[in-house]
Amino acid sequence: MINSNKKKPRVFSGVQPSGNLHLGNYLGALRQFVDLQEDNECIYCVVDMHAITVPQDPKELHKHILDVAALYMAIGIDPKKSIIFVQSDVPGHAELNWVLTCNSYTGELSRMTQFKSKSHGQASAPAGLFCYPVLMAADILLYDTDIVPVGNDQTQHIELCRDIATRVNNTRKETFVIPEGRYMKEGARIMALDDPSQKMSKSATNIHSTISLLDEPNKIKKSIMKATTDSDGVVRFDVENKPGVSNLMNIYSVLTGESLDDLETSYKGKGYGDFKKDLVGVVTESLAPIQARYNEIRNSEELLRDLADGADRANEIAEGVMKRVKKNFGLGI
Repeated sequence: MINSNKKKPRVFSGVQPSGNLHLGNYLGALRQFVDLQEDNECIYCVVDMHAITVPQDPKELHKHILDVAALYMAIGIDPKKSIIFVQSDVPGHAELNWVLTCNSYTGELSRMTQFKSKSHGQASAPAGLFCYPVLMAADILLYDTDIVPVGNDQTQHIELCRDIATRVNNTRKETFVIPEGRYMKEGARIMALDDPSQKMSKSATNIHSTISLLDEPNKIKKSIMKATTDSDGVVRFDVENKPGVSNLMNIYSVLTGESLDDLETSYKGKGYGDFKKDLVGVVTESLAPIQARYNEIRNSEELLRDLADGADRANEIAEGVMKRVKKNFGLGI
């Protein structure tokens, strides 16, 4: 058995600092982060090394790193209960990434659907974009992680991580803990407001496609009122035939805890206008305390202190795991 000195199951997850987090990020994963810290040992990372798989402006990237870290805390992640840090502040991520890259295969990486999507139409893609699922595996395995809370679209990455860890363990026993993915069921996949066939994305060109956690009330109202629905005017959950309305109902249901059946009953005989106006209020009220806390800590010394402390705590765990990895691979002196 691997002796990791854990008293509780350990959770790891990370978010890229590639722009403001949106409602899909929050409902699909971030709310789990808050819930999990009550009964688990949680490690939450701003994965800035993943962000540079595509070109980044250094000043903007640095700003977004602090934005995401502040939002972590603003949504309710407590740096006293959980470890919050920036990926590049822990050298073990890059170090373990190379070890795992040497135990991965081009065939399995070429089958990753997100690489196919992001490299579509390019004659050649950066090697980092091709290999970043291995870095994601290193992020997870570096902390003897038991649970990885992710959106349903990350299933393939979790399976790759498990495959690589199992492959190593088959020849170098007790090197890695094999992690389990934890997925939200209802509301985990929030779709774009302008195109409910696509997942809500930070990279959308239409500003009304997404709702950022930091959007002002007027922007939230415009985006929801412009959201794609259909022509029959009936508030009913039917993903196949009414994807736009179903997406809005999902958002309403997850934020309020009201069931989809109850929403259908509440808006029976009412049109989309009434439903959307009420949803504007629900979203605005839900985001208000997050925005208030974010504004309080974003430019504070508290944020920098908590990130420095988190990096120290993360490094302590990572160095112990890397010592075991190096021993099992015969590296070092």
